[in-house]
Amino acid sequence: MLNMRHKKEITAEVSKRYKKAKKKQKKIILDEFVALTGYNRNYASRILRLYYGRHIGSIGKGKTKIRYVVGKDKKHKKDRKRYYDDCTKDILKKIWIILDMPCGKRLAPFLPEIILKLEVFGEIEMDSLTRQKLHKISASTIDRLLKPVKEKLRIGKGRSFTKPGTLLKHQIPIKTFSDWNDAIPGYLEADLVGHDGGNGCGEFSFSINFTDVATCWDEPVAIKNKAQKWVVEATDTVRGRLPFEMLGIDSDNGSEFINNHFFVYCKDHKITFTRSRSYKKNDSCYVEQKNYCVVRRAVGYLRYDTDEELGILNELYGYLRLYINFFIPVRKCTSKTRTGSKTKKNYDAAKTPYRRVLECTGIDDKIKARLRRQYDGLNPAELKRKITTLQDRLLKLSALKQQVLRESTGELKPSIEYTY
Repeated sequence: MLNMRHKKEITAEVSKRYKKAKKKQKKIILDEFVALTGYNRNYASRILRLYYGRHIGSIGKGKTKIRYVVGKDKKHKKDRKRYYDDCTKDILKKIWIILDMPCGKRLAPFLPEIILKLEVFGEIEMDSLTRQKLHKISASTIDRLLKPVKEKLRIGKGRSFTKPGTLLKHQIPIKTFSDWNDAIPGYLEADLVGHDGGNGCGEFSFSINFTDVATCWDEPVAIKNKAQKWVVEATDTVRGRLPFEMLGIDSDNGSEFINNHFFVYCKDHKITFTRSRSYKKNDSCYVEQKNYCVVRRAVGYLRYDTDEELGILNELYGYLRLYINFFIPVRKCTSKTRTGSKTKKNYDAAKTPYRRVLECTGIDDKIKARLRRQYDGLNPAELKRKITTLQDRLLKLSALKQQVLRESTGELKPSIEYTY
């Protein structure tokens, strides 16, 4: 092994040739120098440049100190066995996909319950050690492990179809988001979501979304158009599905809600009817966030204007309401503090709407027992598969309509069948 004095002499001699050499020659000189001294390649090229500059005066005039390395082995990181192995990551990924890819803060508190549920239906299998790891995994670790498989979805914004209804505005009181602090189950926000696919001409389907403020229970229903008849019919359907009595509805200022037909319906069924302020979407913040998380994520932004598509939408919503209300955990904002220009929000632990309903004291025990029996018979993975199948059907119908449209307008030549 060369000592320090020999290495300095070799560096002084080689650095002269290295400085004057061309790029290809430098590569050869550097290979020989590395083989002779045993230096790391990057370290070797650095001291050759610095040595010449130090002694000739072209680089730093001796200010840069050269540190020679003699007989020191390169430090290696200790090989530490991973705590969360590939098997644990694969099971976590499967659960994450079944639950529609929630964030770690929503998934972590729900993992013990959903693991037991999926094991009962034979959807997942694991040993006791893996189960123990998943029971105590943190939200940040979940996000870190799933980061490589997460895909960023960029979806365009939909258009608003809210047209002001001024006939009864003065008779319907205004309710803002701050008035919901002490809400009990049964007071819902309602909003309309259009499925025009970017083309507002003609008739197309809509989805009415109802969200309970206290429990986050959500009920979407598809309707043929914005006619008062279909809005009232959808509201009646939701009243029959809710696990509690419908006590109040808060809507925006659209004409589909602000009309005499709907006003009389609420009055006859003793439903408190309120509305938000014009152009203040945050007044209906509970249902507005569900419009994307539930409706748009499930059926997208395509145009649905046929009876067949309407039937598929309602069939899909039949499975979706069970999936999101029984198995998708949500977090509620408990407080909001403003300090200067910064706002700090505090959230409660993630729970499913089903669990929030069971915790409510004002709901009859018979209703809770019925919900428990219904929950015991539901398989979240099977619900997810049925929803995916119906989503594929909607995509195929939409693609078929686009192809027919292009053929009729001449943008695409129709296929010709030859007979022999």
